[in-house]
Amino acid sequence: MTAPHPLNQAVIAQALHDLRNGQLRRCKTMGFADEDLAALKEPALISVLLNARVPWCTVNINRGVLQRLLQQVNDVELEIATVDRMLRLGASTEMVGKFYGLTHQEVALRRDILGLPKRKGRHPVLSEEQETLLWQRWHPEFRARDIAVDDDMVMLLLALDLAEELTFPASVIWAAIHSWIDQGLV
Repeated sequence: MTAPHPLNQAVIAQALHDLRNGQLRRCKTMGFADEDLAALKEPALISVLLNARVPWCTVNINRGVLQRLLQQVNDVELEIATVDRMLRLGASTEMVGKFYGLTHQEVALRRDILGLPKRKGRHPVLSEEQETLLWQRWHPEFRARDIAVDDDMVMLLLALDLAEELTFPASVIWAAIHSWIDQGLV
């Protein structure tokens, strides 16, 4: 003797849950017609559907949605890695908040988790020699990567690369870049 089909049971359980919570449209998107939903008000008919040994429904995988959900895991991992990189390279709390929406408390917690020292005040501004060096490294790379001045995420990645290379704080590099953009130097 075969057991009732588990897919049938799962679909009935979901449909009854949705109906109890007033989600009639969800039942209809599963494929139920009005007369099918009326049958779900009858315990004897529910029992027949629950105990059916043959599947009366099928599963359809929406691959586009499935792939987007799976990609979110990679996106979250990349976001965490980028936030950690930003903080290690001296990005300000405001920068992290602008790009990833983290609050001051969340940024402080991330700094603690990473073992970074507590920051007090702003980073010092670049000297004239440092700013010249930064310009000489940033401008050719900005051109080579063909970055649009309003593409903040790509601009951030370049600023982080330069922060690693030049050991200047990312927040200072970010401020210098935006100063040059505001002055129309690019």
